[in-house]
Amino acid sequence: MIAFTRDVSPSIDRCELTHLAREPIDLDRARAQHRAYEKTLARLGCEVRRLPDASELPDAVFVSDTAVVLDEVAVIARPGAESRRPETASVAAALAPLRPLRHIELPGTLDGGDVIRIGRIIHVGQSGRTNAAGIEQLRDWLRSFGYEVRGVPLSGCLHLQSAATPVADRVLVVNREFVDPSAFGDVEVIDVDPSEPFGANALWLGHAIVYPNDCPRTRDRLVARGLRVVTVDVSELAKAEAGVTCSCLLVTHSSG
Repeated sequence: MIAFTRDVSPSIDRCELTHLAREPIDLDRARAQHRAYEKTLARLGCEVRRLPDASELPDAVFVSDTAVVLDEVAVIARPGAESRRPETASVAAALAPLRPLRHIELPGTLDGGDVIRIGRIIHVGQSGRTNAAGIEQLRDWLRSFGYEVRGVPLSGCLHLQSAATPVADRVLVVNREFVDPSAFGDVEVIDVDPSEPFGANALWLGHAIVYPNDCPRTRDRLVARGLRVVTVDVSELAKAEAGVTCSCLLVTHSSG
């Protein structure tokens, strides 16, 4: 599995914020945490590929928002925040040798952080960053590949991946304050601990889960379920409304 990443921009302090108050971000610490995150991905078997630096783009480290990558195709996003739209060109160039490309176009907006996959169903958060036109375009692009796209209402958080993420086959970790898990159909739900509202953001690699170290109670619930959890410190980037899914874009080697 390939994990595309990008270095933390020196302009990260100008990042887009929706639900959090702005706090100072220690750039050196954020970069050190990000390097440790990349090393964790590599240790867990990912081939980490760094995208070109984008120092002028404050949110460029959050590469998962720029595309939706499936086995058959990659859909290049059109981020809901206008300042983030220049991020997609370098991601499209990196993905072009690996997948056929499709693009979300005006008037659609879509952030990759609003998308989770459960089998052949693609769930898309109806958020402030992803609009109905973006969801409909994604539905149109993916229909021919046998995927069903469903919109999911959410509130109180930036993206769907802030509210729910897969941690095993048909198993989700969920914050019910942000999303109603019945939207995902017949799945097993692991609830976040009430004291850890952002504990629903987990990066499932298939054989292990990368998870923030500041949600120990929810981590214990995952471990009790028999899941392998590897924790990382992403506390500086969390000030930019980031979680462990945001800072990499996963692509399987095979496009078959």
